[in-house]
Amino acid sequence: MTISNNQKRKMKSAARLYAVQALFQMEAIGQSVDGVISEFEDHRFGATYEGDEMAEGDIDTFRDLMENAVDNQATIDQMTDRALVAKWPIARIDPTLRALFRAAGAEMVKTKTPPKVVITEFVDIARAFFPEGKEPKFVNAVLDHMAREARPDAF
Repeated sequence: MTISNNQKRKMKSAARLYAVQALFQMEAIGQSVDGVISEFEDHRFGATYEGDEMAEGDIDTFRDLMENAVDNQATIDQMTDRALVAKWPIARIDPTLRALFRAAGAEMVKTKTPPKVVITEFVDIARAFFPEGKEPKFVNAVLDHMAREARPDAF
């Protein structure tokens, strides 16, 4: 079966969302990266819950984001801290946003994905988690700052 470019894009978007959820879960319950990757691949990707089918995620993108976020967490967190105002270090922000910044940072630091694509994708994820709030604009500003630090050649 051939997968269209549109399907590939949707699968990568789903993988990004799953990475944010998995990173949140790792922090919330102290789960290992290998354990959470296995759980998501076995029980979330394409699963059906109460009649709703979960999107099929791109496994390679998901694994890369997870492993890069964990392997480079200190670097990504420092980059995020520099993008945040001084009174709000990463440890004080919402854990969902912290997971989002780590996943986005992993993609910015370790892939060739254009920063504008990373920013757009993760702002969309912020909108999914915070549909009524100001968080998507906040995420956009922080990710823009992070992207300029991580990939200055792209601007």
